Amino acid sequence: MAALMVDGPKAAAKSFLFAHGAGAPMDSPFMQRVAEGVAASGVRVIRFEFPYMQRRRESGKGGAPDPPRILMQSFRDAIEEAGGSGGLVIGGKSMGGRIASMVADDAGVRGVVCLGYPFHPPGKPEKTRTKHLETLQTPALILQGTRDSFGRPEEVTGYKLSPVIRIEWLEDGDHSFKPRARSGRTEADNLRAAIALVAEFIAGC
Repeated sequence: MAALMVDGPKAAAKSFLFAHGAGAPMDSPFMQRVAEGVAASGVRVIRFEFPYMQRRRESGKGGAPDPPRILMQSFRDAIEEAGGSGGLVIGGKSMGGRIASMVADDAGVRGVVCLGYPFHPPGKPEKTRTKHLETLQTPALILQGTRDSFGRPEEVTGYKLSPVIRIEWLEDGDHSFKPRARSGRTEADNLRAAIALVAEFIAGC
């Protein structure tokens, strides 16, 4: 396991294990802003990297994400490294959130947070990634931009999803919640809204 990045109080009652998405590492601007924002609410936020991202960091070269079974095991290992499932909410950006939702029930964590869930590949709405979400037992919060090419409101409302899943929409946001200038909103507006929703959800878990 690579070194963890930790924000927030060490003695916090709740911790959030926060995984990166497919393309950017744990210290990307998006990850940094969310981690610091949620930590400011009194939550201990712990970031880690999947093996392929560690290899990218060490080699300076690209490389595709690891197979799902490796990503899932890496998440389980990170849960143990973070101190176990007690008082722990897990989640991540895009792919990281998806993997979190795939291990949550077996891991016995308090909740799941997905920031920009990849419901389907862009341009391929028929290839849904929702089967396990139909039977999810762990309370979950999904934050999604209304312009997210991985799943827009008119698509997502038609999915069969577990009743424990709560979806909140960020106005005019793309997959990273960034809105268009003409919307009258800013990226900072949507990130503040996202951070507040995540902090509220974790507090209630």
